Amino acid sequence: MARAGLTTARVVTAAADLADEAGYEHVTLSALARKFGVKDASLYSHVKNLHDLRTRMALLAGAEMIDRIADAVAGRAGKDALAAFADAYREYALEHPGRYAATQIRIDQSLAATSPAFVRTAEVTHGMLRAYGLEEPDLTDAVRLLRSTFHGYCALEATGAFGASRDVRASWDRAVEALHVTLEHWPREQPAASPAPTPHVPPTT
Repeated sequence: MARAGLTTARVVTAAADLADEAGYEHVTLSALARKFGVKDASLYSHVKNLHDLRTRMALLAGAEMIDRIADAVAGRAGKDALAAFADAYREYALEHPGRYAATQIRIDQSLAATSPAFVRTAEVTHGMLRAYGLEEPDLTDAVRLLRSTFHGYCALEATGAFGASRDVRASWDRAVEALHVTLEHWPREQPAASPAPTPHVPPTT
């Protein structure tokens, strides 16, 4: 493949494709260079290093994933929105295992705060959860519950770890229903009590 055709976008997309094909852990600059038929040094005009490449992969995959989720939840609320969100999440994770793995890396918070994909993810997720009447700090707690449940289930399913005869999709649907019930009856954190005012003590004379 000719070097003249290289762009940052093509390099990052190729890395994401390689992650899906061979596994996220097998994405290296050397493997990517071989895919393009160039020397490793040719890639440094487009990405700084492996960490930069993986960060860009995470942003690419995150944007793809939230686009799918946003389309799924559009016009829905409550249980319907939650189920659509969950199904779109699961489908992306199973269809694009390498890309999905990239979304799980920790991104610098200053970068995440300005990334359109991260901003949109927060907007879509918080919008869905606010329909349950949640506000901070319960909102953050609920996001962490959903993320850990969805990620844990998808990670186990992807490796074939569910060995019981029960249909995996049926269990998924029940888990989503259980999350809906939990969100409807969320144990809201009570605001911290204000400290008692300090009594005025007149100065001694």
